Amino acid sequence: MSYTMSINRVTACLILLLTGVTSSILDDSARADPGDWPGWRGPDRTGISSETGLLKSWPVGGPKLLWKANGLGGGYSTPSVANGRVFVMGSQGDEEFLQALDVKDGKQLWSFKVGRVGENRGPNYPGPRSTPTIEAEAVYTLGSDGDLICADPSDGKLIWRKHLEKDFAGKRGTWAYCESPLLDGDVLVCTPGGATATIVALNKKTGEVLWKMAMEEANRAGYASAIVAQVGDVKQYVQFLGSGVIGVSAKDGTLLWRYTKNVGGNSCAAPIFHDGCVFTSAGGTEDAGGDALLRLTANGNGGVDAKQVYLVHAITNHHGGVVRVGEYLYGTNGTALVCMDFKTGEKRWQERSASRGSLVAADGHLYIRGEQGSMILAEASSAGYKETGRFRQPDRSRYNTFAHPIVANGRLYLRDEDVLLCYDVKEK
Repeated sequence: MSYTMSINRVTACLILLLTGVTSSILDDSARADPGDWPGWRGPDRTGISSETGLLKSWPVGGPKLLWKANGLGGGYSTPSVANGRVFVMGSQGDEEFLQALDVKDGKQLWSFKVGRVGENRGPNYPGPRSTPTIEAEAVYTLGSDGDLICADPSDGKLIWRKHLEKDFAGKRGTWAYCESPLLDGDVLVCTPGGATATIVALNKKTGEVLWKMAMEEANRAGYASAIVAQVGDVKQYVQFLGSGVIGVSAKDGTLLWRYTKNVGGNSCAAPIFHDGCVFTSAGGTEDAGGDALLRLTANGNGGVDAKQVYLVHAITNHHGGVVRVGEYLYGTNGTALVCMDFKTGEKRWQERSASRGSLVAADGHLYIRGEQGSMILAEASSAGYKETGRFRQPDRSRYNTFAHPIVANGRLYLRDEDVLLCYDVKEK
């Protein structure tokens, strides 16, 4: 993203480095100004906000509700916030739309038809899942049927369009396409699946194909979104396919390594890269899924070797993601919130009052959103669970809440089907 780096932004970056709350390495053009949340899991895809000065506890009933927006439509898309706007996807009938809202009051500024609702080959959870990826001059998003679009963020006008199945012979997962496109400098990365273009890199301005990574077998697209990892001189994209975790060269798409031991029924959580290691978590039983840490090492021939450090069943995250704060990981399994050691895989504690859901971290706290509408604030501490706020979301839909919470510019955003709620969590 072509933003001018300000003194405040430099300060924020230094704070991140000193606190150790950094992970995957993204090109600077993909980053946003401090406080913005310009895509899936925030500025660097870690689920961590760099903001400070947020409420350390919430009053009874929760923080102040600033506004509520209706009319988003169906689906499970998590919002993005950048440049004074909220971007989110929703469905109306059998069509999906990308929408821009004003951060001041939630009023719709424009709406653009992305495509039709993708076919689910399993139980019926229709609607878009992708979180829009935002930069100054473009917004990128993926419809559940495979419509990949680039549009002007000021008015929603189409810049270019691709279809992951029609243009790349893609192979979607059971639950349709769920990925949020990765922006890395001038490159846009996405995962059609299939034998000929399992992962593709496109010119972000034109949609022109830069390279294709082909896997003849075990190539079905999964439900996670790719991250960037730098190992020695080798820059790579790490992605969770339906059949396992892979690393591909950012230069030309060459397959560098593949890991298949923690493939479960739900491989949805984005990988985490830290200190030369990749962590992945997938829902499943003792015989499938699990939490794996891989040590990545450049082999001197332009390749990368991946060696398993551990494979445990502590978090086995379903869809709500895992965050790393310091040297500890936090995520929810089917019954509890779990804290585990990043380096060893040892479970430090679990808390059943914070059951399955999604979470992000900001200012030393976890923002945990339960599938049934609870919203919890808790300290991000390996010493034990300490809850400092809880409320139940009003205007609950009849479905489980799968969209993740986000923290942007002192505000907490909660999307639930047709409704988007905006709360003030800035400490006064």
